Amino acid sequence: MNISQPIGDSRRRTAAEEAYERLHADIISLRLPPGTKLSEVEIAKMYEVSRQPVREAFLRLGELNLLQIRPQRATLVKRISLQDLENTRFIRASVEVEVVRRACQVASPDDLALIKASLTPQKSAVDTADTNLMHKLDYEFHRLICKAAGCLPAFRTIAENKAHTDRVCTLELSGGNGMAEILEDHTKIVQALIARDEEKAVQMTRKHLARLDTTLRRASEKYTDYFED
Repeated sequence: MNISQPIGDSRRRTAAEEAYERLHADIISLRLPPGTKLSEVEIAKMYEVSRQPVREAFLRLGELNLLQIRPQRATLVKRISLQDLENTRFIRASVEVEVVRRACQVASPDDLALIKASLTPQKSAVDTADTNLMHKLDYEFHRLICKAAGCLPAFRTIAENKAHTDRVCTLELSGGNGMAEILEDHTKIVQALIARDEEKAVQMTRKHLARLDTTLRRASEKYTDYFED
């Protein structure tokens, strides 16, 4: 899913945007695991587009630090850096805490209703163990909170930093328990937002993000080839 494009946006996308979205999804879902060599020619053939959109997509993903672009050599899907994860998680937590505080203060009843309604498809994703759908709905959940807070531009920062942890979460969320925990956290965050309880919303947001500590430890121990430090 394009981090700048919410679910349900029917705007016609360019070939470069399509290529970016597909590559981004393939990297996050680990269909293209860390260390995979990529070529513009092969990806263009696979996605049935010309090389130029693929080149643009490579550059965007390189800026997100998901690809390592090497001149005159194959582009690599970057291995996961624990140091990078620590940095991006700090940035994301700092932004999200302030976003939920503001959402408690200014969110309209309609905004809160939309956030609450987003829990229903999340439950369906948990019930069917649909990890890919849950990732998309998770992005949308956090986007809706930013919108409710009147801080929609903050979602780009959240999403760009979230992309790094999502690869690790993919390793650990294939079972239902991890997704059920996410849904439980989201439900409690919604309850706090509706109650306008800033401290509870912040507490649950911090708890939600802190779950990554255990996830990262287990993944780095189990999938050592996917990590670079």
